[in-house]
Amino acid sequence: MAKDTEKLIRQLSLISYLMAERRPVTATEIRRDVEGYSGMNEDAFARRFYADRAELDSLGIALSVDKPADGAAEQENYSLRPEQFYLPDIKFSDSELAALFAQTDRCHYDSQVPLRHLVMPVLFRTIYACGLRASEARLLRVDDVDLAVGVLRIRDAKGGKDRQVPVSEPLRARLAGYHARVAGHRTGDWFFPGRVGQPLTLGNVEKNFRRFLWQARISHGGRGHGPRVHDLRHTFVVNNLRLWFARGEDVGALLPVLQTYLGHSSIADTAYYLRLTAESHPDITGRVQQVLGDVVPPLTTDITGGPRDGD
Repeated sequence: MAKDTEKLIRQLSLISYLMAERRPVTATEIRRDVEGYSGMNEDAFARRFYADRAELDSLGIALSVDKPADGAAEQENYSLRPEQFYLPDIKFSDSELAALFAQTDRCHYDSQVPLRHLVMPVLFRTIYACGLRASEARLLRVDDVDLAVGVLRIRDAKGGKDRQVPVSEPLRARLAGYHARVAGHRTGDWFFPGRVGQPLTLGNVEKNFRRFLWQARISHGGRGHGPRVHDLRHTFVVNNLRLWFARGEDVGALLPVLQTYLGHSSIADTAYYLRLTAESHPDITGRVQQVLGDVVPPLTTDITGGPRDGD
């Protein structure tokens, strides 16, 4: 295993352990119980633990240290307070996502873009539910969408790589229903067609997105501030990381799965979302799924089953 991956898994395991314990723990307990430290001799543990604490602190995750009166380092106790552990702000709350998708459902027919009212509700749900980049979704071809098994083939994505992205059954059914409605009206082989046999342009996607935001009464900070379409991908990741931590999943083991699902070339890109991995909010994902339906594939360590979204 690469050293960067080992370090990341060790740090994630440390965070998960301190969250689960919810009490000050000693260095001896950490060395004994946390994956990545167990098996180290005392000198190696001291070096790695000191380096990991410093790196986590630089990323905004500061461990609290309770020192004994005599200052003996081996008796220090470590903990992670909720206010020192938080995820990046979710760009969209559960109610905002529901309002946004409700407005896409109200998209009306336009003779200039006759398929828009069919495309938009499914396009934006697919971006969120699969954690896709906007261009990955808009450039899907009909042959890239396997409606029988529920898998998307993402071609030539960032870094020039192809990958397969499983979808949940509710989303697969929605994609199939959409395909049946537009199949006889396409003039090209794009799954989400634009004008005259061309794919949707990024400008067109962004323009419609801004309109749906306005209709949903979601404020926009102006150019360069967002929310952006890409923030649906961010929200996808954040919601799922919170779910994993709330369930007590082995996030360190799942992170490489998430890396593959998202199409990240480096696990460091995926780890960006754990830079500020926050106070746990166990109810967030549950509320999102209650409002939007279960559109995210179930957890699995096999990428063919899919996790939930980096760059």
